[in-house]
Amino acid sequence: MRNWSVVSGLIERDGALLLVANQRRNGAIDWSPPGGVIEEGEHEVEALTREVAEETGLVVDEWVGPVYEVTVDLGPTGGNLRVIVYRAVAHRGEFVFDDPDGIVFDAGFHASDACRAYLHDAPHWVAEPLRDWLSAPWQEHRRYDYRVIRGTTLAGIEVERL
Repeated sequence: MRNWSVVSGLIERDGALLLVANQRRNGAIDWSPPGGVIEEGEHEVEALTREVAEETGLVVDEWVGPVYEVTVDLGPTGGNLRVIVYRAVAHRGEFVFDDPDGIVFDAGFHASDACRAYLHDAPHWVAEPLRDWLSAPWQEHRRYDYRVIRGTTLAGIEVERL
């Protein structure tokens, strides 16, 4: 069983939120805020700043948060996932797509309604908290807990919120 610690960032420009396009091993594409795995010895914010730069070319100079945290019990063979989400206060740069993991291939700033549409194929634990935040952004820390109750692939899993 593996425990995953991941960071994700809410980055806004002119009232729109940054989403990145992720191409998965099976060829499926989903959209999410940028982020990735925290490497051993890294602080959450250091990892997030590195991941955003790697995936998008943007440099974030200041973060606030965490805004929310997500935990997912992936089932008996999947382990546990923890996602910590921060919000960018200041960022700069232009898009450059040179993701060393080869997952992110596109990105863009999208209005709330467009973000909701892009989140259609995202895992439930990505989509639900982000849709909530888009509906009424908050300042205090929130937590979302989920458990996979059926299935082993993203396309076929059933998830419940705890």
